[in-house]
Amino acid sequence: MRIMELVSVDGCIAFDLDCPVSAGGTRLAPDVTREEAGLLARAMTYKLAVLGERIGGAKAVLRASPTDRAATVARFCREVAPLVEKGTFLTSSDLGTRTQDFAPLPGYRADSIMHGEAGGELVDTVVTGLGVVVAAATALGGLAGRTLAVEGFGKVGSAVVREAARRGARLVALSTLHGCVSDPAGLDVAALEELRAEHGDACVTRLGLPVLPPEALYEVPADVLVPGARTGTLSARRAATLRAGLVAPAANVPYTAQGLRTLGERGVVALADFVCGAGATIGYLAERAGTVATADEVGHLVENRVTEITAAALSHAEGPYAGACALAEAFLTTWQPRPTPPLAPDPANS
Repeated sequence: MRIMELVSVDGCIAFDLDCPVSAGGTRLAPDVTREEAGLLARAMTYKLAVLGERIGGAKAVLRASPTDRAATVARFCREVAPLVEKGTFLTSSDLGTRTQDFAPLPGYRADSIMHGEAGGELVDTVVTGLGVVVAAATALGGLAGRTLAVEGFGKVGSAVVREAARRGARLVALSTLHGCVSDPAGLDVAALEELRAEHGDACVTRLGLPVLPPEALYEVPADVLVPGARTGTLSARRAATLRAGLVAPAANVPYTAQGLRTLGERGVVALADFVCGAGATIGYLAERAGTVATADEVGHLVENRVTEITAAALSHAEGPYAGACALAEAFLTTWQPRPTPPLAPDPANS
């Protein structure tokens, strides 16, 4: 792992492998850390490896408030432009950043399929949500009549909810920074979409339902839990009280080592975050290779690849997370030393 400290902004880039090309998103938050950058870069390595790509994982993290996003990312783009131009570092949006923030970078394509819109959202967001839903549907044999508890209702969270609803699933719990709302009969997704457009994350407070602390989401009975926050949220303590039967992460590195072990001991199926969240990566790689020409083609490709990888991972004796790691490591070891899986450290009180 190599950490490159940035000089024009408060932040760094973590490069997981020593290789010619590294790729990963750029995250902006006031409290993001070097350690988080390293974990996320490792997850990106596994995501690329499970897709059969000889590209190392990377992650840029910028410590700034959302109000300073535009100026911070502009300075960042100027600093990393030489790396992007040489092709040694490829980046795109992540938590706290937007696709258009990276327009100043060499090679940015405003006409990219992935930057186009589908149903009012960017294609890269739509296919990220699609991957999460497809992975869960593959593990459960379909989502019709299934229940979901979703953490976060931003770009990816809303894409997950829409796609899951299209497949017949029912959203029974939703949390944002403002709290958690639940209803076993199902939340009104259309109303939530309208409230989100007007009130953002505070949409959960406008439904007329009791608003519980955000962490209450993890104790709502559901077939599928979709963690969508920061790293390490599924610690051993939280895993011990989880009431979902399957975890399909939209967030990167949600599991700690002990949390993953606890889920396994309780019979909870834990899908790999680096497979569930591979949709946009699949799309960008395919567009780069010239194998897709439309948003529909990207969607079909994401569905096929995520289904194939998830099905293969499910056959592993130790569960789908171990199965996905085995698939990634089998490819990685053809050109790199075997790394350790992307799992967050357990907190002292877990």
